[in-house]
Amino acid sequence: APSAVMAEGSGNGSGGSGRGPPCPGAASAFRRWEQLRRRAATPWARGLLAVAAGLGLLYAVLWVPVRLRDGLAAVTMFLSTLTPKFYFALTVTSSFISGLIFVFEWWHFRKYGTSFIEQVSVSHLRPLIGGAENSPPAPAAFSAGENETSRQNMPECKVWRNPLNLFRGAEYSRYMWVTGKEPLTYYDMNLSAQDHQTFFTCDTDVLRPSDTVMQKAWRERNPQARIKAAYQALELNNDCATAYVLLAEEEATTIVDAEKYFKQALKAGEMIYRKSQNCHSQSPQHEAQLRRDTNVLVYVKRRLAMCARKLGRIREAVKMMRDLMKEFPLLSMLNIHENLLEALLELQAYADVQAVLAKYDDISLPKSAAICYTAALLKARAVSERFSPETASRRGLSTAEINAVEAIHRAVEFNPHVPKYLLEMKSLVLPPEHILKRGDSEAVAYAFFHLQHWKRIEGALNLLHCTWEGTFRMIPYPLEKGHLFYPYPSCTETADRELLPTFHEVSVYPQKELPFFIHFTAGLCSFSAMLALLTHQFPELMVIFVKA
Repeated sequence: APSAVMAEGSGNGSGGSGRGPPCPGAASAFRRWEQLRRRAATPWARGLLAVAAGLGLLYAVLWVPVRLRDGLAAVTMFLSTLTPKFYFALTVTSSFISGLIFVFEWWHFRKYGTSFIEQVSVSHLRPLIGGAENSPPAPAAFSAGENETSRQNMPECKVWRNPLNLFRGAEYSRYMWVTGKEPLTYYDMNLSAQDHQTFFTCDTDVLRPSDTVMQKAWRERNPQARIKAAYQALELNNDCATAYVLLAEEEATTIVDAEKYFKQALKAGEMIYRKSQNCHSQSPQHEAQLRRDTNVLVYVKRRLAMCARKLGRIREAVKMMRDLMKEFPLLSMLNIHENLLEALLELQAYADVQAVLAKYDDISLPKSAAICYTAALLKARAVSERFSPETASRRGLSTAEINAVEAIHRAVEFNPHVPKYLLEMKSLVLPPEHILKRGDSEAVAYAFFHLQHWKRIEGALNLLHCTWEGTFRMIPYPLEKGHLFYPYPSCTETADRELLPTFHEVSVYPQKELPFFIHFTAGLCSFSAMLALLTHQFPELMVIFVKA
């Protein structure tokens, strides 16, 4: 064998493989290994190994019980020397620790909607315990397709711009000055910053110094830095409409001041819009600039109408909204009709409200809480004044009452969070700048503006109180099937917690059952506390019980 190895090494070396001659130490180790393998293959060596294995097994069988007996005797002796004070301290400590775990689990469940222990187990322990390491990794193409399929199967929770959102400087900031609480979350304000960059900027802004400054202003996180940048843009160009928009939203501390800024923005925006219309067909860049100028003009006119509504000039606001919807009919995704509905309800022009609903409460158009609950309010208005649950239970419901109840059930199925705010079972907060349809954020925004309209119609809230819970008897398990709408999405709670302030208790639907570990820690805490009490009251009896 050594000669063969040497011959092979010399042959490889002569073949030009780059190998040198074998190491003498390696050859000697190889010879010793071959000799040891031949000796272990003999019958007497195998017998010797079998005898050694048998002796080891006999030692384990005879020695382990002895060690277990000695250990049990030591534990028994240790327990016999313990005093009742030790058992009392042990049970009290156990009750205290399990109580802390229970309190933390309860707090985590109320804040995030999940059990902390279950979350840690699923995220960190299951990959270690499970067979993830045994399964071969999937090909990259298959993984990408699988991720795409799972992404399509996941319910989409799209966040929408609140059509009735308040003014930052004149309303949100004043609330923070009075209460010391921040009404907007960072996530909500970040979405607004993205909206502003989408609506109010375009590729040709680099050609105009004032628009370049405003591009940076919309990205600023500090409100004072944004206001300072807006003034810099006005120094460069006194007709910069977006600069006036920013000052109206964030610097104006009253609605009157905001309206003044928006009127200046309207004057500048109309002039820029006419220039863009004349040259929009010259290049794709000019078309993008026209879209940007259109967005600015529509935004300014809408906010001016909202200023008129807040200042009590409701008929003027209605006229401005109608003109805006006629001038830009393709911008229905901005939901200007919801502003119009609220203003018409304030005027008590219910026939005009019905006409707007006839146009927008269509099966092919996206629904909202404003549309569904306003339709229910109009049908409830026809019967609510004379409605009595005792009378209805005796004679049954009339056709008009059935229509009203069905409209309420339809609205509650779309957004089940609204009735608690309308019935004042939950406290309201300022609505966020973005809402999640069918979520708690949309319910807050609707009830904030429409609660007064429900109160104005006599008996409407009483009819809602008597009938809204009947919706859940029609839909026993809403996460798996819907009645009039798609099944209720399961992702609303997480998005609403991001949109609503932390001091607001988010409404969750359907109500989640308490996790197992909350029940377990509560039971453990109670059991340990009971043992501590018994040990304190009957120390000798508990010591005898433990020793037994």
